[in-house]
Amino acid sequence: MASRRDFLKGVGLATAGLTISPSDVFAMTSKETKEAKTEKVKIAYIGIGNRGEQNIREFAKTNMVDVVALCDVDLQGKQCQKVLEMYPNAKRFTDFRKLFEEYGDHFEAVAASVPDHIHFFVAMMALKYKKHIYLEKPMIRTFQEAELLIEMAKRNPQLATQVGNQGHSDANYFQFKAWKEAGIIKDVTAVTAHMNNDRRWHKYDPNMIKMPEGDPIPAGMDWDTWHGGVRYHNFSNLFHQGDWRSWYDFGMGALGDWGAHILDTVHEFLDLGLPYEINMLYAKYHNEFFFPYSSTILFRFGARGNMPPCDITWYDGVDNLPPLPAGYGKSELAAGIPTTNQGVYKEEKLNPGKIIYSRDLIFKGGSHGSTLKIIPEEKAKEMESKLPVVPKSPSNHYRNFLRACQGTEKTRSPFEINGVLSQVFCLGVIAQRLNTQLFFDPRTKQFTNNAFANAMLSGMPPRRGWEDFYKLD
Repeated sequence: MASRRDFLKGVGLATAGLTISPSDVFAMTSKETKEAKTEKVKIAYIGIGNRGEQNIREFAKTNMVDVVALCDVDLQGKQCQKVLEMYPNAKRFTDFRKLFEEYGDHFEAVAASVPDHIHFFVAMMALKYKKHIYLEKPMIRTFQEAELLIEMAKRNPQLATQVGNQGHSDANYFQFKAWKEAGIIKDVTAVTAHMNNDRRWHKYDPNMIKMPEGDPIPAGMDWDTWHGGVRYHNFSNLFHQGDWRSWYDFGMGALGDWGAHILDTVHEFLDLGLPYEINMLYAKYHNEFFFPYSSTILFRFGARGNMPPCDITWYDGVDNLPPLPAGYGKSELAAGIPTTNQGVYKEEKLNPGKIIYSRDLIFKGGSHGSTLKIIPEEKAKEMESKLPVVPKSPSNHYRNFLRACQGTEKTRSPFEINGVLSQVFCLGVIAQRLNTQLFFDPRTKQFTNNAFANAMLSGMPPRRGWEDFYKLD
């Protein structure tokens, strides 16, 4: 078993990425299939409350896992008790580093459902210890973190990596792929993406001049480890139980949270890569501590092969609705949106989704795995006979990951694919924080008009003792 000293050995930053063709995502060779394992996957869970519990229950439904360890910084919290009762014999940890160091020989995969700011550290340690990893979205919090994890995945092709945008294993994934290959989706020039429900919004004071004062740390909580490599903050109930997502120091806001469920297929199958411009068109209550109440962000992508340039305009905030095309019709709520400690998702007049504009057709779609529809209805009826047959998913997102661990499938949202989408969100968050227009060179991966923005690609330096997570062996 590797020691912490072995783990912390590094040789510096590498930034190369790996490109995977969408058609190769779940193809396996006959040799790989013959060598596949059939026994249950020995797994450890990191983050077992709230969203963690939901993921753990979904993994349990597959009947493909042997749960050997549970890790959470707040094991005494009420949100963890149901999972602890489910697996009373599993080894327990509050520090994920000790999980790997002291118990790494007992499991082959991990599933992490932790705050955005610690995704990178858990994922990097998992790959260093040669473990398959299922990681909740957004994959990372800084552009540089994605560079490193993409490279680590490239160096360890035997390890399955899966980011938890579960719609990537549902109907929209297969429909989008089939429609693009059949030429139904082509010449896309613009996309509107929107998330205007109030479930992810806060009511903090935009005139605040410092972070919130500390509240008492819950008994038994390892608040220091909760931070990972980010700078230490006094405990606050305004950070705990999901509210961390609203703060720049911890989360990726609505863009990172919902963008992964709305723009995943658009980004992958249109080969968008990285934008050359990110323009903050609107920000309500802009401040230096938390995400605006409402945002409108324009992302501009260049031509790719025979595909024209494409603009994506992102709208968030309950009072920041996008314009709708004629014949849009009813906005349908996607099925299967998970509940949170903030409550169930409320159906609205305009639910989270996207509008895709091509030169010949307009498509509307929701979030997660919901399928696209051609609009207006008259055009949809005209195109009905030309639509290809869409294959059904062979496995949901959890089973897909476990089968990849066993060697019978490839994951549909691996780090190499999702990492670039996450980098797009990172660029958007930088524009949100600076509240400005930015120009970006996708080849050099640098901003060309703002030195402050370039410094933000890697974020704040890590805390002492966490620096070597950013080095590669």
